[in-house]
Amino acid sequence: MTYQHKVQYYETDMMKITHHSNYVRWMEEMRVYFLEQIGAPMDMLESMGIVSPVIEVSCEYKGMTHFGDVVSITACLAEFNGVKMQVYYAMHDQNGALCCLAKSRHCFMKDGKIINMKKKYPEIYEKFLPHIGEDLEESQK
Repeated sequence: MTYQHKVQYYETDMMKITHHSNYVRWMEEMRVYFLEQIGAPMDMLESMGIVSPVIEVSCEYKGMTHFGDVVSITACLAEFNGVKMQVYYAMHDQNGALCCLAKSRHCFMKDGKIINMKKKYPEIYEKFLPHIGEDLEESQK
């Protein structure tokens, strides 16, 4: 699954190079887009009291992006067991050059307690299953 982000002026430094912290924000944009596309949008989950906090994030920067660039963010659901999920990301500039490889890990919680989506919300859990491992190798290019 791919998401497009246009680099905004405020995301850059005086050299018009994207500040490294923005890649983490773009990962979140991609996750929100992913959830929407699979039929489990973030606003629906939150209205049910379900949150998915970040428990780990890492980025390996391979190149730079600049103000005005369109960044293609490819993501895949590397792991999902109903309690935790891990998402891999590959970000490419408009010329196709790899700029960043990243991953994030999340758990699912309700009322401050970790929950198992498979047991508590099987209809939502099922929406994730077809996407586990999808495009994993492609996202790492």
